[in-house]
Amino acid sequence: MCEACGCNELVHPTDGHHHPHKQDHEHPYGHGHKVMNMGQDIIKTNNKLAQGNRQYFEQNNLFVVNLIGSPGCGKTTLLERLAGRFKDTMAVIEGDVQTCRDAERVIRAGSRAYQIQTNGACHLDAPGIAHALNHLDLTGCKLLVIENVGNLVCPASFDLGEHEKIAILSLPEGDDKILKYPSLFHRSQVLLINKTDLADCMDFNMDTVINECRSLNRAVTIFAISARTGEGLDAFCDYLAQKAGNPLAGEK
Repeated sequence: MCEACGCNELVHPTDGHHHPHKQDHEHPYGHGHKVMNMGQDIIKTNNKLAQGNRQYFEQNNLFVVNLIGSPGCGKTTLLERLAGRFKDTMAVIEGDVQTCRDAERVIRAGSRAYQIQTNGACHLDAPGIAHALNHLDLTGCKLLVIENVGNLVCPASFDLGEHEKIAILSLPEGDDKILKYPSLFHRSQVLLINKTDLADCMDFNMDTVINECRSLNRAVTIFAISARTGEGLDAFCDYLAQKAGNPLAGEK
């Protein structure tokens, strides 16, 4: 787990400046959180704070998803597409090692966003999400998307308080990744197979990916999409809108 890759401490996030409104509520855990020592039970502590996040989401009628995938798989391009449809009814918490580029892209596309810079950590954690909630105006929001740091391993192990994990796998990554990184695909409620517009150029077996994912998780919902062209996005947006009770379900 994270003890092996060096991010076994809960890292205080860098405070991004991409939060256009001040929030008028206080999260139960207040502003910021403490850094844990290596000897402490990181997962246990994280899960306790994740439960606090989950209670907050329920109290505020927010449907929250944790979007997990490799660097370059198309997570932020997908969020730009979603922002164009859901607009102010969606907000995004962005996780990256450095820069605020992804939050800037989401804001330009039409939704609110807050950037967490992890300064080296390869995943987001529940205290970091609690910190972000104190700086992100969620008035009128029904859908909150957390874009995790690009990584197929560590983000799968950390509960952030989300309702669903959404794994995203792109065709250029290859069709062998499901069983090589089983934890993510076993724990995800949704699998997005992205960049289908490249199907003619890629040696990628869609049936293999679908069958192997369902061998780990029979209940998984799968969408084949192209965030670049918009292919398959209507069905995925309708899925999110139904889950979030979002009135923009029919807008394309």
